[in-house]
Amino acid sequence: MKVQVRYFASLREALGPQESIELPAGSTLGALRDRLIASSPRHAEALARGRALRGAVNQGMSDDSTPVPEGAEVAFFPPVTGG
Repeated sequence: MKVQVRYFASLREALGPQESIELPAGSTLGALRDRLIASSPRHAEALARGRALRGAVNQGMSDDSTPVPEGAEVAFFPPVTGG
């Protein structure tokens, strides 16, 4: 299945604005992140498991166990603080 991955803030600077990726059916957000990490050294650095990142599936905040459906829009971004 194909999904669209979008990056924001510092991730966008490191990886570009977006990319499409093929995933096995039934994949989760965590599995997608792991697949991206394995895809290149840039991805490994930007999306490393030790980094605090947020994820969203179809514009809803999600965690690693969230299923990613066919055709989903997935977003990764650093946590944001306001004041």
